[in-house]
Amino acid sequence: MSESYRDALVRKKAEILAAGVRPLAAAMEGSSRQGDLADQADGNNEVHIQLKLKQTDAKILQAIEEALVRLDKGTYGTCRDCGEPISLARLNAIPWTRVCITCKEKQST
Repeated sequence: MSESYRDALVRKKAEILAAGVRPLAAAMEGSSRQGDLADQADGNNEVHIQLKLKQTDAKILQAIEEALVRLDKGTYGTCRDCGEPISLARLNAIPWTRVCITCKEKQST
């Protein structure tokens, strides 16, 4: 079972790394000083969105790396906060998750 999670984690990591910085570079190209103020603002918004996406990707990459370490240690699938097993449905949906759904809901409130 852990190998299927390892495969999912490695696939997601490769997907994020393959996306690279190309979309950000393209967005920045479009935000040059050409066009009217609305065009420039639109370009600036695109760069901001791309930066946020890259930050999210970086966080997911970090979580994937940590999940791979937990797999190696034998602690994968155990909630970091309460120590209870994380449900298979949650692991299937978000294989890099650190916490069970109960603890995640507590964090959100």
